[in-house]
Amino acid sequence: MVDSSLLHQLTSDATRDEVQQLVVGAVLQHDGKVLLLQRPTDDFMGGIWELLSGKVEPGEALDQALIREVKEETGLDVARITHYLGEFDYQSGSGKKSRQFNFVVDATATEPVVLQEHDAYTWTNLTDEPPVTDAVKQVLVRYQGI
Repeated sequence: MVDSSLLHQLTSDATRDEVQQLVVGAVLQHDGKVLLLQRPTDDFMGGIWELLSGKVEPGEALDQALIREVKEETGLDVARITHYLGEFDYQSGSGKKSRQFNFVVDATATEPVVLQEHDAYTWTNLTDEPPVTDAVKQVLVRYQGI
């Protein structure tokens, strides 16, 4: 698991920067590929491919939110959180200043993926150009560098 002092520093920095919504993102790896999820077409940024991600609930630690979101979005269980890959800021669909903190996670098993909030999933080889936003591309570049 990642160091709790790092997690505390990240949330403190977000508070200092007046971030209104904390979000966690997961790079879930398996056989040299990463899992991407496709947003529903009628949702904010509909149809794009993204990392597993979701909002941090009030009072929830980043690592606990990450474990919960992976389970909620895929049905998979996190075995461990191995690396922190940085963050990016964006404006949410409701207009909130949001910051997504991104981590590498290993799952206890990688199948079956059971989607609850997305239309599709794919295991993507990063030698291909992943169909994601520029911010997520940067996270994946950092992932490839570890």
